[in-house]
Amino acid sequence: MDLPICGFCAKNASLCPMCEKKVEEGILTQADVDASITLANIAKTTNEIKDFTLYSCKEFDGNYVLSLAKNDILTIRQSRTLYRLLQEQFKGKIWLVEADETDKRFIEDLFFPTKILSINSVWAPGGVQKTKAVVSGKWTPRFPIDTEKVVAIVKNARNLDIEIEFEDKK
Repeated sequence: MDLPICGFCAKNASLCPMCEKKVEEGILTQADVDASITLANIAKTTNEIKDFTLYSCKEFDGNYVLSLAKNDILTIRQSRTLYRLLQEQFKGKIWLVEADETDKRFIEDLFFPTKILSINSVWAPGGVQKTKAVVSGKWTPRFPIDTEKVVAIVKNARNLDIEIEFEDKK
């Protein structure tokens, strides 16, 4: 398992001087450390995630955005049991995104499994970029994704102002 902190630190839930220095210098966040330790603990009993690669973890208001390798995300999405296991181990909602992806792919990952019809960016006066995502279908109270959380995550993680619309406005 590849993690932001070393394997020794992840397995023992305490940081070595080298990893401690990375946290102090701001190279790693506390969310990176917490997610690494959590995944290492899960890997002790779950073979499916022993080869996972966690690139980073960002935490916003109890939401954990896990940047993983593409194949790792596919593994999690194909197993509801594995997803539930991961979700239970984190204190808040987990969001799975590919590491080093474009803004468009980042937004699509946050909305998974909902289909995004289009994502457009325009530049407003003053050099401000506005992004609009059009989601398939119509919004209902039972819509599985909290769009307000998605807006906050995109703003915090990518510094993008995003507006979300639904295909069917009624």
